[in-house]
Amino acid sequence: MALIALAADKGAPGVTTSAVALGAVWPRPVLVAECDQAGGDLVYRLPAAAGDGGDDTRTTMLNPSRGLLSLAATARRGLRPDQIAEHCQRLVGGLDVLVGITNAEQAQGMTWLWGPLARAFAGLAPVDVLADCGRLGAGTPLLDLVRASDMLVLFTRATLEQVAHLRERIAALAGELRGGPPVGVVVLADPRDFRASIAEVDRIVTSAHQRLRADAAAGGGPPPPPVSVLGGLALDPKGAELLAGRWGGRLDRSLLIRSAREIAGTLAARVAAPGPDVPHAHGPEGAVHPAPPGGRGPAAPLDPQLQEGRL
Repeated sequence: MALIALAADKGAPGVTTSAVALGAVWPRPVLVAECDQAGGDLVYRLPAAAGDGGDDTRTTMLNPSRGLLSLAATARRGLRPDQIAEHCQRLVGGLDVLVGITNAEQAQGMTWLWGPLARAFAGLAPVDVLADCGRLGAGTPLLDLVRASDMLVLFTRATLEQVAHLRERIAALAGELRGGPPVGVVVLADPRDFRASIAEVDRIVTSAHQRLRADAAAGGGPPPPPVSVLGGLALDPKGAELLAGRWGGRLDRSLLIRSAREIAGTLAARVAAPGPDVPHAHGPEGAVHPAPPGGRGPAAPLDPQLQEGRL
């Protein structure tokens, strides 16, 4: 199924929170995978469901040794899609996650993993994968995973410095991802100026992309990947705290989750029906297609635990 790479430029603003929010409201079975080279945050932020018997009212910590690190140890002899489920964990609320590494030093011995991992993710039918790639800097080994994805989604805040960094990153990726996936932009916007912030970022991104296309056409090279602004996620500190299980109240009413539903619907629709500008990644021929590693069924409502803000 679909592989969507989520990333940002300098500072990686809110990528992990956004990945979890999108995963919580995703309309199909989904797995959130931490692929951040700098180290993941989920083990420090979110509680795991206790036991496999369906009773997730009790919580425990996520196991930092079970996830990407343990998967890499077995993948040196070859990686199949059906191996991934053994290394996943479930959050309270029902969201399945593949916990990432805990520090950047561990990433140094895993540069070979990202290509095989992307192919395995693509074979996880019927599960979509949201890959939290953190900061996508120059020359990152994660480019192998990004190239194999159905879409790259870049997050930015609507500030001068963040949008400037975004524009430069898009320009760099235009050369690195020739023939690669389309690029979507999600604006982390203040609810008080939500639509205007998204419209301004859209204007800047569209103008920059038109120049890139013109330069490519003048040079006789292939066009850069299509780039579009998908919408916005609300900058909602209380919603983010609810997502981490630190506040009471109803998470599904938060501005964060309400805006995440719109983005999730837009993304899921785009990768479900690839067109000429939206290439779809496929797993290797003959790949094993396992059952979901615990994902909810298509269009399932939020888990009651999640609705009550106990994720």
